[in-house]
Amino acid sequence: MLDKQKIKDKLEKERDMLLEELRDMGKLNSETGEWEATPEELDFPQSDQNDMADRFEDFEAKSSMLKTLEPRLQNILKALKSINKESFGRCEVCKKDIELARMDANPAARTCKKHLEN
Repeated sequence: MLDKQKIKDKLEKERDMLLEELRDMGKLNSETGEWEATPEELDFPQSDQNDMADRFEDFEAKSSMLKTLEPRLQNILKALKSINKESFGRCEVCKKDIELARMDANPAARTCKKHLEN
């Protein structure tokens, strides 16, 4: 049987961890609701080409990570919103219960293993 409190605790812990990681890499744009990478702060006013290249590389890495973490956060938030619904823990495709092992590994799962690719 699905332990919704345990799943909720896991989801909240992952949400908090993701938010902390996102804040370390960027800021939330209040107009768009999307996370934007922030460039590394300069320690000194003038920088050479190597410093600028390093900053650009860091910015690109942050942008890439944000593109990975932001959808995961959205899935977590969606799961937290729907955890008290009767349909929570059921596959969105076939409507059967999602395997307990899958829910344990990914509490925000929306499909069973059979429909994982959908």
